[in-house]
Amino acid sequence: MATQEFYIRNESETEARGPFNQEQLSSLADTGQLTDETFVYNEASEDWVVIGTNLELKAPLFPEKKKLQIRAQVEEETADRAKTDSRPPVTVDEMLAAAEGRTADTKDRLDPQIAMGRAAAIGAWSVFIMLILSSAAEIAPSIDFVTKFQVEKLLEHPLVILGALDLFLAVIVGLGMLSAYPVIRFRAALGLGFLGFIFFTQGLSMPFLAVVAGSAGLYVCTVTVSIPIVLISSLVGIAGMLGVVYHMILGGS
Repeated sequence: MATQEFYIRNESETEARGPFNQEQLSSLADTGQLTDETFVYNEASEDWVVIGTNLELKAPLFPEKKKLQIRAQVEEETADRAKTDSRPPVTVDEMLAAAEGRTADTKDRLDPQIAMGRAAAIGAWSVFIMLILSSAAEIAPSIDFVTKFQVEKLLEHPLVILGALDLFLAVIVGLGMLSAYPVIRFRAALGLGFLGFIFFTQGLSMPFLAVVAGSAGLYVCTVTVSIPIVLISSLVGIAGMLGVVYHMILGGS
């Protein structure tokens, strides 16, 4: 069987070199005189083709390069495994935290649901305190009529009725029945309109501002679940209700 002969040339060359046999081409490849971009004459197609596109010819000419690629890949995989193995073992607490959605990036952040629950609890306690203060301010000036249950006198002091409503709502909130919040919001608007009108028409600016602050704080605490907002509303509302208590019981003196 006749030995196959090859003619080669580079892209910039106009004249071919050869003929070469398979062994000679391998020698040229080893010395760098032949690359996978070198052109070889294809007798079947009677055309010049790049050696890199002829897999049958390329494989025996550049076996060492293939080995190097495999070796580099193996070394890279080994390095990746070494990095993975160097990581500290996962603890049970970390597994539980991951199951709850708390990772290393989020462990210092407060869970939104927990934050909303805390805000709701703060708001409920603040509403309870504000209602107690409000009922005290409204009932205390007429306490004699209340204890003696003088109905005709009580009718002359409608604030007692509002105070009784506040006391009732405070008990409801204290029992955790937050479904009464819509009624409490109506009560906040009613108190602002009723007491605010009385103080405004009498020219009592400080009690008027206290009623505005107390009613606004009471209202906002029933609608927000944001901790910063509920804290501010609680402070403003309680301060306002204390101002109303001061004016109604102590007479502002």
